[in-house]
Amino acid sequence: MDKIFILLVLSLSTCASNGYSLKLFSAYIPGEKQFPEFSIVTVLDDIIVGYYNSIVYIPRGNTTNEDDVIESVYINDIIDYMHYSFKRRSYLLTQNNSYEVYQTLVQCELLNTQPGKMIIKDAAGGFTTDELTYINNNFTYFVNASYSQVLLKPHLEEFKENLKKIFYPTCKRTLENYLKTRADQIRSLKKPNVKFVRKANTASGSFQAICLATGFYPRHINLTLFRDGQPVSDHKITGGDLLPNDDGTYQMKKILKISEEEKKENRKYTCTATHLSLDNKLDVKLTDNLDNDHYLFYIIGAVCVVMLLTFAIILGIWRKWRQGGEYDLAEAEEYSSEDEEL
Repeated sequence: MDKIFILLVLSLSTCASNGYSLKLFSAYIPGEKQFPEFSIVTVLDDIIVGYYNSIVYIPRGNTTNEDDVIESVYINDIIDYMHYSFKRRSYLLTQNNSYEVYQTLVQCELLNTQPGKMIIKDAAGGFTTDELTYINNNFTYFVNASYSQVLLKPHLEEFKENLKKIFYPTCKRTLENYLKTRADQIRSLKKPNVKFVRKANTASGSFQAICLATGFYPRHINLTLFRDGQPVSDHKITGGDLLPNDDGTYQMKKILKISEEEKKENRKYTCTATHLSLDNKLDVKLTDNLDNDHYLFYIIGAVCVVMLLTFAIILGIWRKWRQGGEYDLAEAEEYSSEDEEL
Protein backbone atom coordinates (compact mmCIF):
# COMPACT_ATOMS: atom_id res chain seq x y z
CA MET A 1 0.00 0.00 0.00
CA ASP A 2 2.75 2.49 0.91
CA LYS A 3 4.51 1.98 -2.45
CA ILE A 4 1.29 2.51 -4.37
CA PHE A 5 0.59 5.61 -2.33
CA ILE A 6 4.00 7.13 -3.04
CA LEU A 7 3.32 6.78 -6.76
CA LEU A 8 0.05 8.64 -6.33
CA VAL A 9 1.59 11.70 -4.71
CA LEU A 10 4.88 12.04 -6.55
CA SER A 11 3.62 15.06 -8.42
CA LEU A 12 3.21 16.87 -5.10
CA SER A 13 6.74 16.23 -3.87
CA THR A 14 9.08 19.13 -3.15
CA CYS A 15 12.63 19.18 -1.83
CA ALA A 16 14.61 21.18 0.66
CA SER A 17 17.21 23.31 -1.04
CA ASN A 18 19.99 22.15 1.27
CA GLY A 19 19.52 19.74 4.19
CA TYR A 20 17.20 16.99 5.44
CA SER A 21 13.44 16.73 5.25
CA LEU A 22 10.58 14.84 6.84
CA LYS A 23 7.47 14.34 4.70
CA LEU A 24 4.00 13.06 5.51
CA PHE A 25 2.10 11.85 2.45
CA SER A 26 -1.54 11.39 3.39
CA ALA A 27 -4.55 10.29 1.34
CA TYR A 28 -8.29 10.17 1.85
CA ILE A 29 -10.29 7.77 -0.35
CA PRO A 30 -14.00 7.98 0.50
CA GLY A 31 -16.37 5.10 -0.10
CA GLU A 32 -15.84 1.36 -0.27
CA LYS A 33 -12.37 0.78 -1.76
CA GLN A 34 -9.62 -1.84 -1.50
CA PHE A 35 -7.42 0.76 0.25
CA PRO A 36 -7.85 2.24 3.74
CA GLU A 37 -10.06 5.32 3.79
CA PHE A 38 -7.32 7.40 5.43
CA SER A 39 -3.60 6.61 5.34
CA ILE A 40 -0.25 8.31 5.96
CA VAL A 41 3.26 7.46 4.79
CA THR A 42 6.17 9.09 6.66
CA VAL A 43 9.40 9.61 4.67
CA LEU A 44 12.77 10.71 6.04
CA ASP A 45 14.61 12.08 3.01
CA ASP A 46 14.33 9.01 0.77
CA ILE A 47 13.54 6.41 3.44
CA ILE A 48 10.02 5.27 4.34
CA VAL A 49 10.05 5.22 8.16
CA GLY A 50 6.38 4.78 9.02
CA TYR A 51 2.87 4.01 7.80
CA TYR A 52 -0.58 4.70 9.26
CA ASN A 53 -3.38 2.46 7.96
CA SER A 54 -6.43 4.19 9.49
CA ILE A 55 -6.02 2.12 12.66
CA VAL A 56 -2.43 2.10 13.91
CA TYR A 57 0.91 3.77 13.10
CA ILE A 58 3.53 1.18 12.09
CA PRO A 59 7.30 1.93 11.98
CA ARG A 60 9.07 0.74 8.84
CA GLY A 61 12.66 -0.40 8.48
CA ASN A 62 13.32 -0.55 12.21
CA THR A 63 12.93 -3.25 14.85
CA THR A 64 11.97 -0.85 17.65
CA ASN A 65 8.59 0.84 18.16
CA GLU A 66 10.21 4.31 18.12
CA ASP A 67 7.98 5.66 20.88
CA ASP A 68 10.81 8.07 21.73
CA VAL A 69 10.81 9.44 18.18
CA ILE A 70 7.14 10.18 17.59
CA GLU A 71 5.45 12.12 20.38
CA SER A 72 2.37 10.08 21.15
CA VAL A 73 0.83 13.07 22.94
CA TYR A 74 0.50 14.89 19.63
CA ILE A 75 0.42 12.18 16.96
CA ASN A 76 -3.17 11.09 17.60
CA ASP A 77 -4.40 14.69 17.67
CA ILE A 78 -2.58 15.45 14.42
CA ILE A 79 -3.97 12.33 12.73
CA ASP A 80 -7.50 13.18 13.86
CA TYR A 81 -7.11 16.76 12.65
CA MET A 82 -5.85 15.64 9.22
CA HIS A 83 -8.66 13.13 8.86
CA TYR A 84 -11.23 15.79 9.74
CA SER A 85 -9.58 18.22 7.32
CA PHE A 86 -9.92 15.69 4.49
CA LYS A 87 -13.62 15.22 5.19
CA ARG A 88 -14.21 18.98 5.30
CA ARG A 89 -12.34 19.51 2.01
CA SER A 90 -14.22 16.64 0.45
CA TYR A 91 -17.50 18.29 1.41
CA LEU A 92 -16.46 21.72 0.10
CA LEU A 93 -15.07 20.44 -3.20
CA THR A 94 -17.88 18.04 -4.02
CA GLN A 95 -20.23 21.00 -4.31
CA ASN A 96 -19.00 21.27 -7.91
CA ASN A 97 -17.01 18.08 -8.58
CA SER A 98 -16.67 14.53 -7.37
CA TYR A 99 -13.15 13.24 -6.73
CA GLU A 100 -11.83 9.72 -6.07
CA VAL A 101 -8.73 10.68 -4.06
CA TYR A 102 -7.80 13.61 -1.83
CA GLN A 103 -4.13 14.07 -0.90
CA THR A 104 -1.95 16.21 1.34
CA LEU A 105 1.80 16.63 1.55
CA VAL A 106 3.29 18.00 4.79
CA GLN A 107 7.01 18.69 4.78
CA CYS A 108 9.41 20.27 7.25
CA GLU A 109 13.12 20.83 6.80
CA LEU A 110 16.41 21.18 8.63
CA LEU A 111 18.97 23.25 6.76
CA ASN A 112 22.47 22.72 8.14
CA THR A 113 20.94 21.99 11.60
CA GLN A 114 18.80 25.15 11.38
CA PRO A 115 15.00 24.96 11.05
CA GLY A 116 13.79 25.48 7.50
CA LYS A 117 10.41 26.08 5.99
CA MET A 118 7.28 23.98 6.32
CA ILE A 119 5.18 23.26 3.25
CA ILE A 120 1.63 21.95 3.09
CA LYS A 121 0.08 21.07 -0.27
CA ASP A 122 -3.44 19.81 -0.82
CA ALA A 123 -4.66 18.07 -3.96
CA ALA A 124 -7.86 16.56 -5.30
CA GLY A 125 -8.18 14.41 -8.37
CA GLY A 126 -4.47 14.76 -9.06
CA PHE A 127 -4.46 18.59 -9.09
CA THR A 128 -3.12 20.97 -6.44
CA THR A 129 -5.98 22.88 -4.80
CA ASP A 130 -4.02 25.01 -2.33
CA GLU A 131 -0.57 25.44 -0.85
CA LEU A 132 0.72 27.03 2.34
CA THR A 133 4.34 27.81 3.21
CA TYR A 134 5.56 28.82 6.68
CA ILE A 135 9.05 30.15 7.43
CA ASN A 136 10.38 32.68 9.96
CA ASN A 137 6.87 33.31 11.32
CA ASN A 138 5.62 34.29 7.85
CA PHE A 139 2.87 32.56 5.90
CA THR A 140 2.46 32.38 2.13
CA TYR A 141 -0.79 30.93 0.84
CA PHE A 142 -2.42 30.48 -2.54
CA VAL A 143 -5.60 28.67 -3.48
CA ASN A 144 -6.50 27.11 -6.82
CA ALA A 145 -9.96 25.83 -6.04
CA SER A 146 -13.50 27.14 -5.86
CA TYR A 147 -13.59 27.45 -2.08
CA SER A 148 -16.05 29.96 -0.65
CA GLN A 149 -14.00 32.68 1.06
CA VAL A 150 -16.64 32.89 3.77
CA LEU A 151 -16.07 29.22 4.61
CA LEU A 152 -12.34 29.28 4.01
CA LYS A 153 -11.11 32.22 6.09
CA PRO A 154 -12.06 31.05 9.60
CA HIS A 155 -10.59 27.60 8.99
CA LEU A 156 -7.43 29.08 7.46
CA GLU A 157 -6.75 31.36 10.42
CA GLU A 158 -7.35 28.49 12.81
CA PHE A 159 -5.00 26.27 10.83
CA LYS A 160 -2.25 28.90 10.86
CA GLU A 161 -2.35 29.03 14.65
CA ASN A 162 -2.25 25.23 14.93
CA LEU A 163 0.62 25.05 12.47
CA LYS A 164 2.69 27.63 14.32
CA LYS A 165 2.09 26.26 17.82
CA ILE A 166 1.73 22.50 17.25
CA PHE A 167 2.41 21.14 13.76
CA TYR A 168 5.66 22.94 12.97
CA PRO A 169 7.43 22.33 16.35
CA THR A 170 6.27 18.70 16.38
CA CYS A 171 7.46 18.05 12.82
CA LYS A 172 10.83 19.67 13.53
CA ARG A 173 11.41 17.66 16.73
CA THR A 174 10.34 14.43 15.02
CA LEU A 175 12.78 15.09 12.18
CA GLU A 176 15.60 15.70 14.67
CA ASN A 177 14.73 12.47 16.52
CA TYR A 178 14.66 10.46 13.29
CA LEU A 179 18.08 11.80 12.29
CA LYS A 180 19.43 10.35 15.53
CA THR A 181 17.68 6.96 15.53
CA ARG A 182 18.04 6.34 11.79
CA ALA A 183 21.58 7.66 11.44
CA ASP A 184 22.84 4.28 10.24
CA GLN A 185 20.27 4.25 7.42
CA ILE A 186 21.01 7.73 6.13
CA ARG A 187 23.77 7.70 3.56
CA SER A 188 26.93 9.68 4.15
CA LEU A 189 27.25 12.96 2.30
CA LYS A 190 28.42 12.69 -1.29
CA LYS A 191 29.75 15.70 -3.14
CA PRO A 192 28.34 16.44 -6.59
CA ASN A 193 30.51 16.01 -9.65
CA VAL A 194 29.59 19.07 -11.75
CA LYS A 195 30.39 19.51 -15.44
CA PHE A 196 29.40 22.47 -17.60
CA VAL A 197 29.89 21.60 -21.26
CA ARG A 198 28.60 22.75 -24.61
CA LYS A 199 26.97 20.72 -27.36
CA ALA A 200 27.04 22.27 -30.81
CA ASN A 201 24.22 22.30 -33.35
CA THR A 202 26.08 22.54 -36.66
CA ALA A 203 22.88 23.06 -38.66
CA SER A 204 21.75 26.23 -36.87
CA GLY A 205 25.09 27.48 -35.56
CA SER A 206 23.72 27.54 -32.01
CA PHE A 207 24.75 25.36 -29.09
CA GLN A 208 23.46 24.09 -25.77
CA ALA A 209 25.17 24.85 -22.48
CA ILE A 210 24.61 21.74 -20.36
CA CYS A 211 25.22 21.71 -16.61
CA LEU A 212 25.24 18.18 -15.17
CA ALA A 213 25.60 17.44 -11.46
CA THR A 214 25.80 13.77 -10.52
CA GLY A 215 26.86 11.45 -7.71
CA PHE A 216 25.54 13.60 -4.85
CA TYR A 217 23.64 12.71 -1.66
CA PRO A 218 21.34 13.76 -0.11
CA ARG A 219 19.19 14.64 -3.07
CA HIS A 220 18.59 18.30 -2.23
CA ILE A 221 20.67 20.50 -4.56
CA ASN A 222 20.47 23.89 -6.21
CA LEU A 223 21.82 24.39 -9.73
CA THR A 224 21.83 27.96 -11.03
CA LEU A 225 22.99 29.13 -14.46
CA PHE A 226 24.55 32.59 -14.76
CA ARG A 227 25.21 34.81 -17.78
CA ASP A 228 27.81 37.51 -17.16
CA GLY A 229 27.20 37.12 -13.43
CA GLN A 230 23.41 37.43 -13.64
CA PRO A 231 21.01 34.47 -13.08
CA VAL A 232 19.39 33.20 -16.27
CA SER A 233 15.57 33.29 -16.21
CA ASP A 234 13.97 29.93 -15.45
CA HIS A 235 11.77 30.04 -18.56
CA LYS A 236 14.91 29.95 -20.72
CA ILE A 237 16.19 26.80 -19.03
CA THR A 238 15.05 23.24 -19.64
CA GLY A 239 15.64 20.17 -17.49
CA GLY A 240 16.04 20.41 -13.73
CA ASP A 241 14.47 17.02 -12.97
CA LEU A 242 16.01 15.05 -10.13
CA LEU A 243 16.93 11.50 -11.21
CA PRO A 244 18.33 8.56 -9.20
CA ASN A 245 21.61 6.79 -9.99
CA ASP A 246 22.14 3.06 -9.59
CA ASP A 247 24.37 3.56 -6.52
CA GLY A 248 21.73 5.47 -4.53
CA THR A 249 23.06 8.92 -5.36
CA TYR A 250 21.31 11.46 -7.58
CA GLN A 251 21.82 13.55 -10.68
CA MET A 252 20.35 16.73 -12.14
CA LYS A 253 20.83 18.40 -15.51
CA LYS A 254 19.94 21.90 -16.70
CA ILE A 255 20.21 23.07 -20.30
CA LEU A 256 20.43 26.58 -21.77
CA LYS A 257 20.12 27.06 -25.53
CA ILE A 258 22.44 29.77 -26.86
CA SER A 259 21.70 31.18 -30.32
CA GLU A 260 24.26 31.93 -32.99
CA GLU A 261 23.85 35.66 -32.33
CA GLU A 262 24.42 35.22 -28.57
CA LYS A 263 27.39 33.01 -29.33
CA LYS A 264 29.10 35.90 -31.16
CA GLU A 265 28.74 38.14 -28.11
CA ASN A 266 31.31 36.04 -26.21
CA ARG A 267 29.41 36.15 -22.93
CA LYS A 268 30.62 34.34 -19.82
CA TYR A 269 28.46 31.45 -18.56
CA THR A 270 28.73 29.79 -15.16
CA CYS A 271 26.92 26.93 -13.44
CA THR A 272 26.76 27.24 -9.65
CA ALA A 273 25.93 24.31 -7.35
CA THR A 274 25.05 24.47 -3.65
CA HIS A 275 24.77 21.25 -1.67
CA LEU A 276 24.95 20.09 1.93
CA SER A 277 28.28 18.32 1.24
CA LEU A 278 29.93 21.54 0.02
CA ASP A 279 31.41 24.08 2.42
CA ASN A 280 30.96 26.80 -0.20
CA LYS A 281 29.13 27.10 -3.47
CA LEU A 282 30.79 25.42 -6.44
CA ASP A 283 31.22 27.58 -9.56
CA VAL A 284 31.96 25.82 -12.86
CA LYS A 285 32.66 27.92 -15.94
CA LEU A 286 31.61 27.02 -19.45
CA THR A 287 34.81 26.59 -21.41
CA ASP A 288 35.46 29.13 -24.16
CA ASN A 289 37.60 26.63 -26.02
CA LEU A 290 36.48 24.20 -28.68
CA ASP A 291 33.05 22.63 -28.94
CA ASN A 292 32.59 18.93 -28.37
CA ASP A 293 32.52 18.26 -32.11
CA HIS A 294 35.92 19.88 -32.52
CA TYR A 295 37.28 17.95 -29.56
CA LEU A 296 36.04 14.77 -31.17
CA PHE A 297 37.79 15.71 -34.45
CA TYR A 298 41.13 16.19 -32.73
CA ILE A 299 40.74 13.04 -30.64
CA ILE A 300 40.09 11.00 -33.77
CA GLY A 301 43.08 12.66 -35.47
CA ALA A 302 45.34 11.87 -32.52
CA VAL A 303 44.21 8.24 -32.51
CA CYS A 304 44.93 7.95 -36.24
CA VAL A 305 48.44 9.39 -35.76
CA VAL A 306 49.17 6.91 -32.98
CA MET A 307 47.92 4.03 -35.12
CA LEU A 308 50.08 5.12 -38.07
CA LEU A 309 53.17 5.43 -35.87
CA THR A 310 52.51 2.00 -34.37
CA PHE A 311 52.11 0.48 -37.84
CA ALA A 312 55.35 2.14 -39.03
CA ILE A 313 57.28 0.78 -36.05
CA ILE A 314 55.92 -2.75 -36.55
CA LEU A 315 56.71 -2.58 -40.30
CA GLY A 316 60.27 -1.43 -39.60
CA ILE A 317 60.86 -4.25 -37.12
CA TRP A 318 59.44 -6.80 -39.56
CA ARG A 319 61.69 -5.59 -42.39
CA LYS A 320 64.80 -5.76 -40.22
CA TRP A 321 63.83 -9.25 -39.10
CA ARG A 322 63.29 -10.39 -42.68
CA GLN A 323 66.54 -8.87 -43.89
CA GLY A 324 68.40 -10.51 -41.04
CA GLY A 325 66.75 -13.86 -41.82
CA GLU A 326 67.71 -13.71 -45.54
CA TYR A 327 71.30 -12.85 -44.64
CA ASP A 328 71.55 -15.79 -42.23
CA LEU A 329 70.12 -18.16 -44.88
CA ALA A 330 72.61 -17.06 -47.57
CA GLU A 331 75.48 -17.37 -45.13
CA ALA A 332 74.34 -20.86 -44.13
CA GLU A 333 74.22 -22.00 -47.79
CA GLU A 334 77.75 -20.67 -48.35
CA TYR A 335 79.12 -22.62 -45.41
CA SER A 336 77.32 -25.75 -46.64
CA SER A 337 78.91 -25.62 -50.12
CA GLU A 338 82.40 -25.23 -48.59
CA ASP A 339 81.86 -28.36 -46.47
CA GLU A 340 80.89 -30.37 -49.53
CA GLU A 341 84.10 -29.36 -51.35
CA LEU A 342 86.15 -30.49 -48.38
